[in-house]
Amino acid sequence: MNYTLSVIALGVSLVLSGCASSGTSARQGNQCGPLEQEQQLAIQLASDMADQGRLHASLAHLEQLSEDMPEVRLRKAMILRKLEDPQATALYESLLNSCVAAEAYHGLGQIAAIKGDYENALTHMQTAANLYPSSFTIRNDLGFVYLQRRELEKARFEFMTALELSQDDTLPLENLLTLLMYEDKWQESSALLREGRATAQDYQRAEERARQLQLEDLQRR
Repeated sequence: MNYTLSVIALGVSLVLSGCASSGTSARQGNQCGPLEQEQQLAIQLASDMADQGRLHASLAHLEQLSEDMPEVRLRKAMILRKLEDPQATALYESLLNSCVAAEAYHGLGQIAAIKGDYENALTHMQTAANLYPSSFTIRNDLGFVYLQRRELEKARFEFMTALELSQDDTLPLENLLTLLMYEDKWQESSALLREGRATAQDYQRAEERARQLQLEDLQRR
C-alpha cells in the first residue's frame, strides 16, 4: 500500500485509506457472482495499475469490461474518486444494494470526508463498517472521521481495531500515533517507537498532524 491518495488536505493531513480496499468486496449479505478467468485477470490488471498510480490507464482497461458487473463499477468509482471526478458519487450510489455495498458506502464516506462533511461521512462509514466489520481500511477511515469530530475514545477504538486487523499496514498506526500525541500521551506514543512498531518517519508525520489538529482547536476558540 502506498500513499497515492492517503494524505489528503482536509485542514489537517491525517491518513485516509487509499487503494487498499481495491481487491475486496462486501463479505456479508449479497455475494458477487463468479467471474470468468479473463474478467478476473482484467480487473486485477486494472487494480495493479491503480495501485501504481496509473489511474487513467487503469480506467481505460476497465472500460473494456461490462458495467453490469458490480466489481467493475466499484473500481471505476474508486479511480474516479481519486481523480476527483464527480461521476464517482453516482457510481457508488448505484452499488448500495449490490454485493459490494460496504465498499460503496465506504467510498461515499471518503468523498464526504474529503469535502469536510463529517456528518455524512460518519453515517456512510458506520454503515460500511456494519456491513464489513473486518475491513481495516473501513475501520481506519471510521476512526479518521471520529477524530475529525473529536470523538476521541471512539477514534482510538477504531484505530486499534484497524491496526490489529491490518497487522503490517502503517495507516492505522500513524493515525493512532496522531491521536496519542494530540491527547498529549507522549509516553504511549514513544513506546510504539521504542518497540519498533513505528519508524522515526511515522513518528514525525504523526507529530506534525497532531500539532495541526491542536492548532485547529485554537483557531476555533
